[in-house]
Amino acid sequence: MKSFFRFIFFILIIVLIVLGIRHFLPDFYTQQSNRAHGVYFIYQGDQALKKHKWQNAIDLYKKGLALYPEHYSAWHNLGSIYVLYEDYDSALDAYAHAIKYNPNYICARMNYGIVSAEKFGDFDSAITQYDEIIKMKKKLLNIPWIFDNTKSTKINKGYALYNKGLAYKNKSFYCEKDEYLLRIKYLKEALEAYKSAIKVLKKNYEAQYNLALAYHMLGYKRDAGINYCKAIRLSPLSYEAHYNLAILLRSLRQYKESREELEKAAELVSFADGFSNRQNYIFEVLADVANTMKELNEDDGQPVLDKAMIRKIAEQRYAVETEAMLLDNFSTCKSFKIFDKNFEDTENDINFRRSINIPE
Repeated sequence: MKSFFRFIFFILIIVLIVLGIRHFLPDFYTQQSNRAHGVYFIYQGDQALKKHKWQNAIDLYKKGLALYPEHYSAWHNLGSIYVLYEDYDSALDAYAHAIKYNPNYICARMNYGIVSAEKFGDFDSAITQYDEIIKMKKKLLNIPWIFDNTKSTKINKGYALYNKGLAYKNKSFYCEKDEYLLRIKYLKEALEAYKSAIKVLKKNYEAQYNLALAYHMLGYKRDAGINYCKAIRLSPLSYEAHYNLAILLRSLRQYKESREELEKAAELVSFADGFSNRQNYIFEVLADVANTMKELNEDDGQPVLDKAMIRKIAEQRYAVETEAMLLDNFSTCKSFKIFDKNFEDTENDINFRRSINIPE
């Protein structure tokens, strides 16, 4: 019985405190009441989001944020739903609000950068967000055996560096013909960003491949070749590195190795896409390499594979070989030896780099 009266007394005290706050601090009371109602609507929005009820989630988040605008994770979730609806203006606005209320919110900054760069071509805004992530001195929490966010924070900065590289690379494509040196400047920025990203994302194919591509575009043929091979080893079944390595080898008149990489690229694209424009282009280059080999009397007697033959080889390979066998076959980069020790850039390559102020 005493416990019951104690409970009633406790409830009365709480009621009196609430009434007192409401009477003497009406603004504070209204603020806390709105916040409580806002959290309720945001919670309902989170539940709708989990059930993929996108429009319902939008409506609930809006109600919640009207009452509790400082709830940054709700703004972030709202922005991500707008991306699904391809309403990118609203998405950027939502991400901007998330950043406003939590400047250290890495996910919001990353997504703002991605949408800015990929959907609006606003590479400068994207780079600004990535730089904020990179220089962010986020407090690292390390409680042995319980929680450690050191690794996740470092990886996020690695992806920010990688995305920064992409933004600079894409920015270089928008330079006019008379802005050649500016284009080179952006590519050099991309190169440095990729190199820094790889120090963190040590086995990331995309970062390694784009590093090779940046070297290739800047005229570092040896570094490009080595890094294409490294990318192939990381992801043997991705066709891009095989194809671009083949283009590099063709420019170096290493036609046999170029042809081998083109056939691998064609096989991978054929199996993944069937007959596509990408495949058509690869076969055009493959035919050009084969014709050049004949003209130079370097033809090894092997038939030039056409689309039907490549498709048949791909189907047979994928039907018979295990995943380990596939990876082994496609990860072999025979041309690595060309670039590893004995390769020297031509005098034209060196003069080109010097003319655009690229250090040796």
